[in-house]
Amino acid sequence: MLRSLVHASAIVALLTGVAVAQDTIGIPLNPRKAVTKEDIEKQKASDEAYRATMKKIPDKASSGDPWGNIRPGTSTAAKNKQRQ
Repeated sequence: MLRSLVHASAIVALLTGVAVAQDTIGIPLNPRKAVTKEDIEKQKASDEAYRATMKKIPDKASSGDPWGNIRPGTSTAAKNKQRQ
């Protein structure tokens, strides 16, 4: 009886410790800081640099045939044979 009471109290103590660890009283995990003009300017400069970099990347022309490089193309001899 005493042994089961000790085990039960240990389990309750461990679970309580986990629950207390999840509580964030007095510890701000995501504090909001005031946004300054410098921060806004840095963000705008970063956005402009990103846009300029994205404009430099050429657009890739996509073909409608994903197996186009795998299949052999029709040879001119085959085309001539079909015409005759």
